[in-house]
Amino acid sequence: MKPDFSRGDWRMRLIIVCYLLLSSELLAGQPNSATVAAASSVSSFVDVTQRFGINFQYQSSHTTKKYLLETMGAGVALLDYDNDGRLDIFLVNGAPLADPTPKGTIPQKTDSRYWNRLYHQKFDGTFEDVTEKAGLQGSGYVMGVAVGDFDNDGFEDLYVTAYGGNKLYHNDGSGTFSEVTQKAGVAGSGWSTSAAWVDVDADGFLDLIVLRYLDWDFDDVWCGEHKEGYRAYCHPDYFKPVPPLVFHNNNDGTFTEAAQKIGFGTPCKGLGVGIADYDRDGHIDVFVANDSMFEFLYHNNGDGTFKEVGLTAGTAVDLDGRTYAGMGVDFADDNNDGWPDIVVTDLANQRYALYQNNGDGTFTYATQSLGVGTMTLSHSGWGIRFLDFDNDGLKDLLIAQGHDLDTIERSYPNLHYREPMLLAHNTGHGFVDVSTQSGSVFREPWVARGMAVGDLDNDGRLDAVVTTNDGPVHVLHNESSTRNHCILLKLVGHKSNRDAIGAEVKVVTGSVSQYATVSTTGSYLSASDKRVHFGLGQNTVVERIEVRWPSGITQTLSSVPADQILQIDEPATPSTAVKP
Repeated sequence: MKPDFSRGDWRMRLIIVCYLLLSSELLAGQPNSATVAAASSVSSFVDVTQRFGINFQYQSSHTTKKYLLETMGAGVALLDYDNDGRLDIFLVNGAPLADPTPKGTIPQKTDSRYWNRLYHQKFDGTFEDVTEKAGLQGSGYVMGVAVGDFDNDGFEDLYVTAYGGNKLYHNDGSGTFSEVTQKAGVAGSGWSTSAAWVDVDADGFLDLIVLRYLDWDFDDVWCGEHKEGYRAYCHPDYFKPVPPLVFHNNNDGTFTEAAQKIGFGTPCKGLGVGIADYDRDGHIDVFVANDSMFEFLYHNNGDGTFKEVGLTAGTAVDLDGRTYAGMGVDFADDNNDGWPDIVVTDLANQRYALYQNNGDGTFTYATQSLGVGTMTLSHSGWGIRFLDFDNDGLKDLLIAQGHDLDTIERSYPNLHYREPMLLAHNTGHGFVDVSTQSGSVFREPWVARGMAVGDLDNDGRLDAVVTTNDGPVHVLHNESSTRNHCILLKLVGHKSNRDAIGAEVKVVTGSVSQYATVSTTGSYLSASDKRVHFGLGQNTVVERIEVRWPSGITQTLSSVPADQILQIDEPATPSTAVKP
């Protein structure tokens, strides 16, 4: 039967694309292992922003007063808001600032230049701006976005963080959103940054963790050298930390703030958040990247409460016991040993932190031993994700970079305000910088901030969308040449939350096992595709897929063909191995 792509038959489309790639390359003969290894490392990302029809610029509204707020934005989300099988793009935006801005001001969007934007992906792979139709123009000076189906109705909802009050947009299922912030009780206060949808108590409904950055206002504080052209944005040490917010889902469209009650009451300077079950006890844990103070690791006690264990677990500081400017984070198993690892971006001269999970509740700071230290020492990173860009079965690193100080080169000529992206290939024994051979986008200097990852065109290769501070968005299409296979899994919870956020997936091919946690959070201020991607190398069949759902139900599928998008529904009871 001829596939009907207009009705979302993306599985067939992915199979056809992978087949064409394979057939064109295999006509020359069966490759040996050396050829395969070489092909796996031929990476290429292409900026297709204009070709895709996206025209957006984040408005930071820089002033001569150097308000810290100006340096931080912004986030981006990849989601399929209309369930047509194609990822859409949601971009948040700032608001105008006066120069000077009076203390106590809550900036507001004054015209369409400052609107948040929703871009819908059409059948032909291009995008159309549907912001007004969807009702997502927004308000305020916005920072980030979190994606999750909080009422389990099958449609992705949006939570938008900002300075001075956040917004919750309920997806009505008809291409429109309703702003339900006050009704739901999730407005918050102060300066909110990254947020994460996660079912903290495993009751089947997503709760909401909202990080806040600093106790900050529009004070006219001069930082940096007291001479013309050297005024700088203030260091976060000038300001007090603020506790995060945790909104517990009451299962009726409303939430109750419970941060202190469940163990999240410690003040922080939170910028990035990631989730995973780091000790494999069946309960999802939370890592918070803090700016210039201890990094926080919240261990889930299994009763709806958490304990912060960063110091004892070895994830609070760097190898020398120093704090650093933690910004973006990812929480995933990078070495296929079954234990989630943690990577954190920071500022130049600090090295990005990579914590390897020891499998006993502790981590080892492995930045230097795995090659990350040398390649990141002179860089400043924000959005970051583990992703298998060449489908070889090992998770690589993609990082958005750019300093926060626009005067940094005057004081430190060896550092740069605008920096290229960084792509690090996972060799199985560490990471190697392959940026210079991965396309011109890795030679273009940006003031990059947020980044979301997902397979935009369902061709089996992960793409990325990167935002810049007071600059344009960049859509990076993965056009890496590879003979490797892949599988994309869309999990649907029934007893668990509908998005299956927090589910743990194990994929077995031959002697190799890979692991992933279903999540939309991670990176910096951003939300990525909830579908789980696995590169499979030369394997055309997945021997076994094991899912541990947030409800505790376990499920096993066997002999699953590669090169497809497979939906897995949570069963009513634990299942034996079945062939889908």
